[in-house]
Amino acid sequence: MLADDVEKVLITSEEITARCKELGDEISKDYHDTVPIMIGLLKGSVPFMAELMKYITIDCEMEFMAVSSYSGTESMGDVRILKDLDRSIKDRDVLVVEDIVDTGNTLLKVKELLYSKGARSVEVVSLLDKPDRRLVEINAEYIGFTIPNEFVIGFGLDFDQKYRNLPYVGVLKEECYK
Repeated sequence: MLADDVEKVLITSEEITARCKELGDEISKDYHDTVPIMIGLLKGSVPFMAELMKYITIDCEMEFMAVSSYSGTESMGDVRILKDLDRSIKDRDVLVVEDIVDTGNTLLKVKELLYSKGARSVEVVSLLDKPDRRLVEINAEYIGFTIPNEFVIGFGLDFDQKYRNLPYVGVLKEECYK
């Protein structure tokens, strides 16, 4: 069972739901006079984006990008666009939905790309923030939870494509990835 590989549960599914309600309220208030395009970064953002959108009470649109900078447990620093947007974002307000802000490299490159495509504004909502690992100066405007420097899985976060379907965020046992 997947849960057998979890050292500890860091954030429960109930805590995630409660925080998504709060974030949804904040985003709805902040974007009340526009229709933002929410861009989910595949694959990790999908559970978070699905939960968050339930609590956004304004019109919004969805888009997805696939970007990669990881191999196993380490960021490679080289950000690759695997799937780009399917439409124009020129003169639009964009809200990037991310599972975790870690080194910041991926998010920095994605924001630069979105601005180069003509976005009016680009802000970030992230389920998790791990500031101890930050290598570049970047922050999310909306953060679900700030976490310590531990290897986390669940609720979209993976290790070699496994554990994404756990309904909570947990710490992976070290023997599972060493």
